[in-house]
Amino acid sequence: MEDNKMGTMPVNKLLISMSLPMMISMLVQALYNIVDSVFVAQISENALTAVSLAFPLQNLMIAFAGGTAVGVNALLSRSLGEKNQNHVNQTALNAIFIFLITTLVFMIGGLTLSHTFFTVQTQNSEIVTAGTQYAMIVTGCSIGLFCQFLFERLLQATGRTLFTMFTQGLGAIINIILDPIFIFGLFGVPKMGVAGAAIATVIGQIIACLLALFFNLRFNHDIQFYFRQFKPNLHIIKQIYSVGIPSIIMQSIGSIMTFGMNTILIQFSTTATAVFGVYFKLQSFVFMPIFGLNNGMIPIIAYNLGAKQKNRMLKTIRLAMMYAIGLMVIGVIVFESIPEILLGFFNASDAMIEIGTPALRIIAIHFVLAGYSIVCSAVFQAVGKGTYSLLSSLIRQLFVLLPCAFVLSLFGQLNLIWLAFPIAELVAVIISTILFNRIKKQLDALMPS
Repeated sequence: MEDNKMGTMPVNKLLISMSLPMMISMLVQALYNIVDSVFVAQISENALTAVSLAFPLQNLMIAFAGGTAVGVNALLSRSLGEKNQNHVNQTALNAIFIFLITTLVFMIGGLTLSHTFFTVQTQNSEIVTAGTQYAMIVTGCSIGLFCQFLFERLLQATGRTLFTMFTQGLGAIINIILDPIFIFGLFGVPKMGVAGAAIATVIGQIIACLLALFFNLRFNHDIQFYFRQFKPNLHIIKQIYSVGIPSIIMQSIGSIMTFGMNTILIQFSTTATAVFGVYFKLQSFVFMPIFGLNNGMIPIIAYNLGAKQKNRMLKTIRLAMMYAIGLMVIGVIVFESIPEILLGFFNASDAMIEIGTPALRIIAIHFVLAGYSIVCSAVFQAVGKGTYSLLSSLIRQLFVLLPCAFVLSLFGQLNLIWLAFPIAELVAVIISTILFNRIKKQLDALMPS
């Protein structure tokens, strides 16, 4: 195997070249998430609430797809660093197998349980009907989402992040174009409302998936796809999930947190729930570039761990921290200075602006702390310590944020609930720092300077 650029290129140039395409594609992804809700908000506030209540279900699919992909990414990049070509090929093929099985499970579960999922949260028939339609479509056609995640991560793991910018960008652009056509019934297409938004989403995902598959087969020379010789390898699957399962659980915790927050907020009003949904769409525009940065960073760290290049690993981490915190500072400035304008994009009523303005300003306090924690979490995953990421996320979202939000809700003041976010993130920073220092000591022992 030839030397990969992840072991030879100057670190700052490498991190930027690996991350920038991902950050751009993630920004496009965030833009289409926002545009999706902006169009839905033009239907009614109940339609926006329905999509907001569906978010935990979508996030659960992303958790399984993204978490498994983290395990694939780390194992494949490490195998590249070790120059083990057979292990690289077998990792990719077993990844395809487990992603197809996961898709089947979510398709069956979504088609049978979506209605129950909404009736548990609200008895508003309009919200239940619209939300059920939306959820059944995005789960029933979820093969595009799962396979897009997989094939893009195979490209990232081998350093070909530029291709993923095209796949994610194309999927997002198609979604943005189709949203108004399907939602409002333009150009002779039947008016489908919230269901139209779901159809536009899955079409974009499927097309992005097919393009990512083409890029892998045509340009990803670090992986040979010998499908005829494939049979499941339980050892490789176990290795993938040793990192992937903690990551899946960690990201699934986000779904539980969102579901819990929706349950708390809906006791105040459906508008409060809609505001929370809008916040998640808006914050994705701040957080997605950090996740793009992480996606570029993880294979660099994993590769250099396999190649035993500690200094390159540590320099990559330092630079990623610096860039993440800088991006988060920009996010804080935007949320603190123009919250009314941000809410206005979603056809916000006076009540939504009244609730949402202080909400955005209070929650944004934690952005800088979150930037640090997110990079630490990615480092844990890259070095095979996925349980550390899980522990940090578990403490932050389930043991601190949700209980704190519930206790604050007992005072009967909605604005107090938002304080749970900065409180939880402060705890996460302390936990992440302790765990990161433990990893650094282990690296010093394994690879002394």
